[in-house]
Amino acid sequence: MTLNDFWIVLTASLISLCCVIPGTFLVLRRMAMFGDAISHAVLPGLVIAYMISGSRASMYMLPGAAASGLLVTFLIEWVNKRMRIQSDAAIGLIYTFLFAIGVILVSAYTAQTDLDQDCVLYGEIAYVPFDLLISDAGTSLGPRQVWISGGLFVLLLLTLWIGYRALYLTTFDSGYAISIGISVTFWHYLLMGMVSLSTVVSFESVGAVLVIALLVGPSAIAALFAKRLPVLLLLAGGIGIISCIGGYLLAAWWNASIAGAISMVIGIEFGLAIGVKKLLHA
Repeated sequence: MTLNDFWIVLTASLISLCCVIPGTFLVLRRMAMFGDAISHAVLPGLVIAYMISGSRASMYMLPGAAASGLLVTFLIEWVNKRMRIQSDAAIGLIYTFLFAIGVILVSAYTAQTDLDQDCVLYGEIAYVPFDLLISDAGTSLGPRQVWISGGLFVLLLLTLWIGYRALYLTTFDSGYAISIGISVTFWHYLLMGMVSLSTVVSFESVGAVLVIALLVGPSAIAALFAKRLPVLLLLAGGIGIISCIGGYLLAAWWNASIAGAISMVIGIEFGLAIGVKKLLHA
């Protein structure tokens, strides 16, 4: 394995861990499609942030994506509760509408940049080793995306450590959480913010398709076997890393899209997990 291969696998693994932390709670809350909605609906926030700042730097893009992610969450809940439209229908209507706005903005106002639909949908993680972070002294510190993904992973771990009890209670027993003074609404929107940040950090490298697979797949597979939340989180993280390594090797052998190969491996793992689960309960 070359150094470039190492950076690609490391980046994919860090992104998978960033997706597993909020994705596990989405799966447990039966809100997996919210990850799909947010991963698409942050596009207009990204484009508007780019149009205002003229830069694709994370310090500009992350607030735009987070705001867009929270907006789609608010709109889905408003349509669901106030208009009495089923949640799945509300998700389908709102996120496709916002994603369409983002696609129109990309095609109309960013034609002269490399911010395009293909980047958003599929990403290109193979370019990660060439986007280096250079120190003031001119020393290469490694790929920029490794530092960004690693920083987000530390932030999400810290959030999980601080808010573990609140996230646990609002996930499994929201009534009890309310009775002891925990704000279910606050932690719900904080979780949606975590999903938004994970999504936008992952966009450039792996695209929206793989983000959805990483948000849902590893946690859904782990949930078939794990009975306790800490075990579920650890198992899902391990599955995510194995999927990234296996997907990269498959893509290298097949000369195919890395993001597509990782998504395919996750699907295969899910099928195998179902088979194993049935054998254990036969």
